[in-house]
Amino acid sequence: MLFDMGQLPADIRYKILTATVTPRPIAWVTTRSRDGIANAAPFSFFNVLGHEPPTVVLGLLRHPNKGLKDTAQNIVATGEFVAHLVPHQMAEAMNATGVDAPPEIDEIELAGLETLPSQMVAPPRLKACPVALECRSLSVQETGPRQIAVIGEIVCAHVAEQFVIDARRGHIDTIGLDLIARMHGSGWYARPRDLFQLVRPPPIE
Repeated sequence: MLFDMGQLPADIRYKILTATVTPRPIAWVTTRSRDGIANAAPFSFFNVLGHEPPTVVLGLLRHPNKGLKDTAQNIVATGEFVAHLVPHQMAEAMNATGVDAPPEIDEIELAGLETLPSQMVAPPRLKACPVALECRSLSVQETGPRQIAVIGEIVCAHVAEQFVIDARRGHIDTIGLDLIARMHGSGWYARPRDLFQLVRPPPIE
């Protein structure tokens, strides 16, 4: 069946893309506002773009009523973020930070997460994540009235020691990381071994 994207409602386009482009890696992104408020949120419109220089892309959607969400606002304002990869054991905490909350709410504190200082950017790292990519924004492109794309250069990467097989050769125990990825529909995720479902928490007023 042919789907003419230009003729479809936005919600149908979204469903087709998210049901077919799977699994999608999750960037659990931490940022810091100009006022110093930390923020964490997961995004599945995410991937690496290349390695010379090492770059990632984030697709960030606007809230239908409130405009750019906190992560996008902070990256545009400061040019810095940390993209973490999410292990299965942290899925619930990741999901908790996906709540629709006011800007003054620190999702990191809300989810009970410990942080560490980053080495080259201001936003904190999530201590329990096995992979953290410290990034600086190279480009912010408005790709539509309700979305922007951020291309970030990875200035340094942290990988937990127990998953580094051979640092000199860049060999990582990928399966051991047990990372989750976004699948289709309402709350479906994948891991290297099976599928599971999470229910997003209700908004905090």
